[in-house]
Amino acid sequence: MFRLFERFLNPTKDTAGDPPPAGLMAFYWHFVRQTRGLLIALFVMGSIVAFLDLLIPIFIGKIVDLVSRHTPEEIFRDHWRILLGMAAVQLLARPTAVFLQGLVTNQGLAANLQNLVRWQSHWHVVRQGWAFFQNDFAGRIANRIMQTGPSLRESVVASFNAVWYILVYGTSAIVVLARSDWRLTLPIVAWFAAYVVLLKYFVPRMRDRSRAVSELRSTITGKVVDSYTNILTVKLFAKPRDEDAFVRASMDEHTVIYHRLLRLMTAFSTLLTALNAMMVIGVAGIAIALWARGVFEVGVVAMALPLSWQLVSMSGWVAGSITTIFEQVGTVQDGIKSIATPRTMRDREGAKPLHVGKGAIAFENVHFGYGTARGVLHGIDLAIKPGERLGLVGASGAGKSTMVNLLLRFFDVDSGRILIDGQDIANVTQETLRGNIAMVTQDTSLLHRSIRENIRYGRPDATDAEIREAVERAHAREFIETLEDWQGRKGFDAQVGERGVKLSGGQRQRIALARVILKNAPILVLDEATSALDSDVEAAIQEQLSSLMEGRTVIAIAHRLSTIAQMDRLVVMEKGRIVETGTHTALLAAKGTYARLWKRQSGGFRDDVVLHSAR
Repeated sequence: MFRLFERFLNPTKDTAGDPPPAGLMAFYWHFVRQTRGLLIALFVMGSIVAFLDLLIPIFIGKIVDLVSRHTPEEIFRDHWRILLGMAAVQLLARPTAVFLQGLVTNQGLAANLQNLVRWQSHWHVVRQGWAFFQNDFAGRIANRIMQTGPSLRESVVASFNAVWYILVYGTSAIVVLARSDWRLTLPIVAWFAAYVVLLKYFVPRMRDRSRAVSELRSTITGKVVDSYTNILTVKLFAKPRDEDAFVRASMDEHTVIYHRLLRLMTAFSTLLTALNAMMVIGVAGIAIALWARGVFEVGVVAMALPLSWQLVSMSGWVAGSITTIFEQVGTVQDGIKSIATPRTMRDREGAKPLHVGKGAIAFENVHFGYGTARGVLHGIDLAIKPGERLGLVGASGAGKSTMVNLLLRFFDVDSGRILIDGQDIANVTQETLRGNIAMVTQDTSLLHRSIRENIRYGRPDATDAEIREAVERAHAREFIETLEDWQGRKGFDAQVGERGVKLSGGQRQRIALARVILKNAPILVLDEATSALDSDVEAAIQEQLSSLMEGRTVIAIAHRLSTIAQMDRLVVMEKGRIVETGTHTALLAAKGTYARLWKRQSGGFRDDVVLHSAR
């Protein structure tokens, strides 16, 4: 029985399509419709439980009537069927209904619905463009995804279990009391009207303040994670107090907003308590007065009092549930900001897989500026032949890395186009585009997983033998075999820590090189690929890189010109434009920008020495 309900919904089923809509109700419906069978069952079971609870005051009134009008012998002789029926309702029917309601709520919805929301939200967010993650705290994005699932589930379930319950119970109570005398219903009807007024006034304000509280909580999480992620920088600059101030400002603002929310909750609770008291006194007063006038038997009084009191008790529970609902709604509204954001970098309609045969690359009149008016790249025209090894040279900010980012389609060009083997990369799928390009970056970031998993990330189906071969070629075997993490895992099984923090910069770069070697893509991009290595290791790896470059189209970026001087062709950039192109020897002879950079890095050689080197 448990497993039947637990398997009713698959939280991590394959998903696709657009992100959930940004409107609050539309966002809820996007996920609710996927669980509507369970929610209909919850709706039905909630109604049954509410009806069975309503029978308790009716049973009390009936028992009082029997006791007041019959002797014990008559009760057990003539009315045992009624007593047995009431016992069966309490001992069998109600526990069964509560059990089924629990199966739907706990086994069917609790874990499944919240993780369905988390999974589908993550599925969409992880496919956002790179700029999306550059413009927000990673911690805040993760917090929103993790919090939105439970909050959506809690608000939906609470709405069915609490709000629907009191509507069913309250309406049925009015009908039952009206059958005895319509005047008994007046305090309850008035109570309902006043209750609605209270909700209408307080609920929107609770919702808005809850949303503000949730937004600030996400901001605090983002700031805390930012501090922890960059803890080495915090320590190096001795800035824990600055980080205190960075977090304290948001924490204090969160406290103020939370206090404002709590004031509303206290006021609402107080007014509701007073309203409940008036309703109970009103029902009791009318019931006793009518009984005294002989309108009905004492059993009606015995039924009316616990019925109204139970309604009061439930109103407090419902009020708490409504407060919780809108706290959760505020969290969902905050989560919508990240989850329901339209994807900026998505495959175009009808995008096809990229097929790389030769590996020719062409930039045709490419303009790009990250949305700025001044721009970054200005009319780049560059043709790279299949198998050519090209070096990009220029000062920081010249546009070298931007060209690589456009080639990988982390951003779309403002105008112009980029072709690979004649195929416009804007019209191919991003996964196949990046699957055909292997890249090693200067700032190597590893996944918080084992060495083996990080290397195999380049080719998931690689064998252990292939992984070891890649490690050998990256000159990483010696240090890998000495690794041991905090849980005693050794060698290839050792965990590298968040972003590879347990390894040195050179070790991370060699792992990244092994990953690229294993990937074996037809296009290779090297962005300061050996900058973190010592001279001996770099010299050894350069030999491996030379063999890795064979038969591949290569784009290499390096500020240290000696590492790319042997490239087939060098392209020199200044302020987003190509200013020179040629071999190392030809560019030195031209005595232009490249010769000036080479002279500066070579220790200030005289011009005649530079010219001699060019001959």
